[in-house]
Amino acid sequence: MARFFISFDDGAMDHIPDEDWPLVGEAAHAVVREAQAAGVWVLGAGITRQRSTVVAPDGTVTSGPVPETKAVVGGFSVVDVPSRDDAVTWAAKFAAACRCAQEVREVLADPAG
Repeated sequence: MARFFISFDDGAMDHIPDEDWPLVGEAAHAVVREAQAAGVWVLGAGITRQRSTVVAPDGTVTSGPVPETKAVVGGFSVVDVPSRDDAVTWAAKFAAACRCAQEVREVLADPAG
């Protein structure tokens, strides 16, 4: 099994009308419940918009928003599945539920772990 990070950019859901948010929320939670039932769900969450803190190698701390950032993660899910194709299948379900594109990246295993 491999873990995959499925995410969408901050602002990707800005086009959703206020009255549709309950429907989108329920659709997304239905996919989460499906993933839990399938035994592939690891974790997921939405990310607070532009409230990051960046800690540089020298210890300098900068609080967000970070204007030079090109893309910011708006939310994510982590699934533990046999293949990238399986991760893409789950990403498609989240894309439909959340009404926005999802990016799929493999989480590399720690060789020391």
